[in-house]
Amino acid sequence: MTIATSTKRQINWVNTLFFAAVHLGALLALVPAFFSWKAVGVAVFLYWFTGGLGITLGFHRLITHRSFQTPKWLEYFLAFCGTLAVQGGPIEWVGTHRIHHLHSDKADDPHDSNKGFWWSHMGWLFFFRDDQADLPRFTKDIADDPVYQFLEKYFIPLQFALGFFLLWLGGWSFVVWGIFFRIVFVWHCTWLVNSATHKFGYQSHESQDNSTNCWWVALLVFGEGWHNNHHAYQYSARHGLQWWEFDMTWMTIQLLQAIGLAKNVKLANTK
Repeated sequence: MTIATSTKRQINWVNTLFFAAVHLGALLALVPAFFSWKAVGVAVFLYWFTGGLGITLGFHRLITHRSFQTPKWLEYFLAFCGTLAVQGGPIEWVGTHRIHHLHSDKADDPHDSNKGFWWSHMGWLFFFRDDQADLPRFTKDIADDPVYQFLEKYFIPLQFALGFFLLWLGGWSFVVWGIFFRIVFVWHCTWLVNSATHKFGYQSHESQDNSTNCWWVALLVFGEGWHNNHHAYQYSARHGLQWWEFDMTWMTIQLLQAIGLAKNVKLANTK
């Protein structure tokens, strides 16, 4: 399957200005008036809630790769958590990631690492994509689900609702740290999987691309940094395949399995 590409890209000014505005908002965390340890605690909690439970466990291992199964209510909850990371709606996120795996580090990869670290990290997000029209055929399992459609359509209003709640709960310091700083931090941690783990680290498996295992990315993104392992065994719920490859998300899946909330857990056959 080949996706048509264009040599001339047009800047997506909506995306570009949005990213700029949120990054500028995150700089307010440097202003002493907005600092409090409670606000930092809110940011840390939401980093785990949106980045760990939402993106890593929910969007990636559960919904994109179907590495395990959960009750539908839990799947929807994890999708909601991921939506609050403001990385687009779940349908676009899942479709983009499936396209990435199909064309990893080739011309049709949305964030092809061969185009440079900056491009794979965030540069690709500033331009209109040629593969946008192809997303529906990569997301047939969720595209018609009304819950996913709601999250896809309203991921920005949901963030505003969270912001108003934090404003009521703890004032502007909670908003600066819990919304702006947290969003930017989770963004860059997630983007490191596209950039750093296609450049730094080691390869344990022949995956036909540049994917690597990078320990410090794994610590930042709850086990996602064992990226070469993942590209070799995309279906596996466990990414850290060696005892020293710490994978917090795999531990979470094990806990869910122990209490009966995860089943049909798929594991890599490395023998």
